[in-house]
Amino acid sequence: MKKIINGKRYDTSKAVEVGECNNIGEGADSVTDFKFWSATLYRTPRSGQYFLRGEGGPMSRFSQSAGQNCWKSGEDIIPMTKQEAMEWAEQHLSPTKIEEEFGDIIEDA
Repeated sequence: MKKIINGKRYDTSKAVEVGECNNIGEGADSVTDFKFWSATLYRTPRSGQYFLRGEGGPMSRFSQSAGQNCWKSGEDIIPMTKQEAMEWAEQHLSPTKIEEEFGDIIEDA
């Protein structure tokens, strides 16, 4: 998927995949569930910008309008700051993946 947002091109075919997850078993029963979503966190290779590419059902954050008070399944790219990306990763990825990607900003407690 490719999208230009605020003059910046986000292209999943050229970006580095950081990690992915979905909400099956934690909010959705299957991919046909209206609340289902699946998302992958990416980092652009040149500038290191983070973005989320996701898809989901009509009741997910990736839904698209299909008219007045009507929603359908959809997909989108959402740019993120490094801090936002790390917060997303903390909720959805393993500690190993988080340390690999964000080890430079993680502090010991």
